[in-house]
Amino acid sequence: MNIIEKNLIELIGMEFYAYHGCFKEEQIIGNRFMVNFSAETDLERPGVTDNLSDALNYQELYYMIKEEIEITSKLLENVALRILERAHTDFPVIKWAQVSISKLNPPIGGKVEASRVVMSRSYKTAQNE
Repeated sequence: MNIIEKNLIELIGMEFYAYHGCFKEEQIIGNRFMVNFSAETDLERPGVTDNLSDALNYQELYYMIKEEIEITSKLLENVALRILERAHTDFPVIKWAQVSISKLNPPIGGKVEASRVVMSRSYKTAQNE
């Protein structure tokens, strides 16, 4: 029997105030954004050793996402791609990652709770092949 495992760490409901948008006013006034991030990584080793140095550090991951969110962009697609690329660079133990970014109450001419971009990437590296 083949068992397929997918072990994820997730940061859910991160809230940031940032200045993303195509309208000049959005880049001046800003808006609230909700971010969720999931990453496939080895959980077995840290599960056995109970050692943070064997795990994907949630705090470091959070601060990386925060740094990328603070860089103003016109499109959420740009922010999402930057987060995924930086996750791959900064955390080579990640095999797969997904980020969703929601702009709360976007200025699109009607009542909309949020607009959202969801993007994911699989990574092949020497560490996770």
